[in-house]
Amino acid sequence: QEQLVESGGGLVQPGGSLRLSCAASGFSLDSWNIGWFRRAPGKGREGVSCINESGRETYYADSVKGRFTISKDNGEGMVYLQMHSLKPEDTGVYYCGRDYSDYGCQTLDAQSFSSWGQGTQVTVST
Repeated sequence: QEQLVESGGGLVQPGGSLRLSCAASGFSLDSWNIGWFRRAPGKGREGVSCINESGRETYYADSVKGRFTISKDNGEGMVYLQMHSLKPEDTGVYYCGRDYSDYGCQTLDAQSFSSWGQGTQVTVST
């Protein structure tokens, strides 16, 4: 069964750090762009970051540039999102998904992605 499973979320104070993991099974990561998205309470799914098949190209939403880093280990079937200097507005459920288009990474449009995992909750609060 092809699936993605997110983990690593939690409660952190503003300014803190977390590392999210996205584990792929049933398919090879080196054939897919993988994106991280988040959904804040009462809002739609927002693109956060994306990494291409090889892992050599990365993309970020303006709101997280300089604070978040996406990486990929195709051999281990893992995609990571290292988050630093977290802010309350980073709170939400974080999902990873596969890019089924040729431009999903560039646009960070959730409609280009599918095969979502169950998500992992990130809460930034005092």
